[in-house]
Amino acid sequence: MGRIKKKRIGIRLDMTPMVDVAFLLLTFFMLTTTFRPPEEVQVNVPDSHSELKLPSANVITLSVTKEKTIWMNVDAQTVRAQVFGLDYAKRAGKEVTLEELPELIRRAQLENMAIRGAKEIMQVIVKADRDADYDVISDILDILQAAKITTVNFATNLEK
Repeated sequence: MGRIKKKRIGIRLDMTPMVDVAFLLLTFFMLTTTFRPPEEVQVNVPDSHSELKLPSANVITLSVTKEKTIWMNVDAQTVRAQVFGLDYAKRAGKEVTLEELPELIRRAQLENMAIRGAKEIMQVIVKADRDADYDVISDILDILQAAKITTVNFATNLEK
């Protein structure tokens, strides 16, 4: 005797809600992301043969122009707001004097430890113009040494 088999109904998965959620998340992240602000000062750095990559997080950047001005920047926006004030939170640094520099570096280190919970000290990158006066750079290095920061990175362009 032949048995009548029931027809199986195929399972169909509707992907429309998942695609909607994916595009909503993509739109949310695109609209809420803040980009790095443009640098306040243009520095023409010298060339070198070194291919060592500079750190991008947990960094203090000191830019020295050929006019002997010093610009200080901290990579994290929250730390920057605590060090320089809320006016500078979204800007790419602040012009500082040699007299202000030790206190600002100390405050940046403390705020970085408090906000990020970082245990190591922030790394320092000196970005000096190729025509900058060496006396200013020497003074900066003396200030960093007094702050017990012995590792300093110098930003350069890769020579081709």
